[in-house]
Order: sequence, then C-alpha cells, then structure tokens
Amino acid sequence: MIKLTNLSRVFRTQDVETTALNDINLSVKEGDFLAIMGPSGCGKSTLLSILGMLDSPTSGQFEFLGEDIAGYNEKQLAQLRKASIGFVFQSFNLIDELTVYENVELPLQYQKIDKAERKQRVEAILKRVGIDHRGDHLPQQLSGGQQQRVAVARALVINPKLILADEPTGNLDSKNGDEVMTMLRELNREGTTVIMVTHSEKEGNYADRLVRLLDGQIMVDKANAANPAVNTEVA
Repeated sequence: MIKLTNLSRVFRTQDVETTALNDINLSVKEGDFLAIMGPSGCGKSTLLSILGMLDSPTSGQFEFLGEDIAGYNEKQLAQLRKASIGFVFQSFNLIDELTVYENVELPLQYQKIDKAERKQRVEAILKRVGIDHRGDHLPQQLSGGQQQRVAVARALVINPKLILADEPTGNLDSKNGDEVMTMLRELNREGTTVIMVTHSEKEGNYADRLVRLLDGQIMVDKANAANPAVNTEVA
C-alpha cells in the first residue's frame, strides 16, 4: 500500500536548516496495524503528515497504491486524501455547531455523495462504533470517549483504505482510551490499515508492528510480540 524510499524532510528558515526526517525507508502492506513511536521531536508527526498527504517530502519517493505521489500538486493530493484516508486526531476536531450525525456526514458532502446514500452510510457507521443513539446530540453533550468514537466514525464513513491516528487517546482517561484502542484494533481485524503515532507503550502494544524513530531516522522496525490482541487470538 505504502512505500517510502530514501525519504527526507528538511525545514529551512533564513538562518537554520532542520532535518526532521532523514533517509526514511518504510513499507506498509494493506491490513497492517503500525505504531510509530519515539521521543518528542523525533519526526513522528512530520512522518504522519507526509503519510497523510498534508505535507510533502523534500526528497525521496512516496508510493501510495503503486503510484509515486512525491511530485503530485496540492489538488491531486487533496483528491487522493479525501478518497483514501481517514484521520483520527487527539483533539477530536469535531464542529461544535453540528450534531453527531452532521459531523459524520460532512466528508460525504465534500465528496458530493447523494443524500440517500449519505443517510445510509452515516447511520451504518454510527451503529458500528456504538454511538447511533447520540446522533442528534452536539459534541459538547458527549463524553470524551464518545467524541472520539464520533471522530472515528467520521474517519470511517468514506470507506478509507487507510486510517491515520495521531495520539488517538491523548485526551482520554484510561477506560475510554482502552475502548478507543480496542475499536481501532477491531477495525484493523476487519481489514482497515491503521497507522498510529503514540507516546504510549500501552497503546503501541495494540499494533502488530512497531517503528521507533530517533532524530528523524528509523532505529527499530519489528513485529510486536507484546500485542495483547494477537496473544489472545493465539490463546
């Protein structure tokens, strides 16, 4: 699904040049659940932004579904992003003035999908994440865990090939965090590719594969033997 070859990202100001990513080589197959980990400033967020087509590499290749998109312009990237990638952020990023239903429906409106299909897809996805009984509520009427479920539903409603999650439990308590991680794990089992940035070793253990960054370089890329879901399945 994704192949990064000798990919680098350098930020330049008038006086300073900062290398955020340095010669990254990474492949992600469809159905992977990948956790990107490392200390603050190691390049995790920059890498996620490039994978999400919100930023472009300074050099190197970025292949997505077999196409080298490193040279795509912003319009091409936006079209590919809207059709293929669902985002889940730490801060939920829900629109306060819209109901749960309307927040989840919004990406489909951007895709100009007709009203009947929008209704069918929104209702199905709200039920799938267990928040269908809250469809007419506003975000501030929900708990943090419920808001994150809405954010996951909004990411999934476009039927994305890839979910990118940036510290998805960072604003949640332990119980709600566990529920969101279990939901991401279940979605991955159903075939959705998930790439997650996290500081948490506990969250990282939900992934099948761990990639650890340091100073913009991949130091570790290995299967995750500590994955509790895998251990449960084996048992």
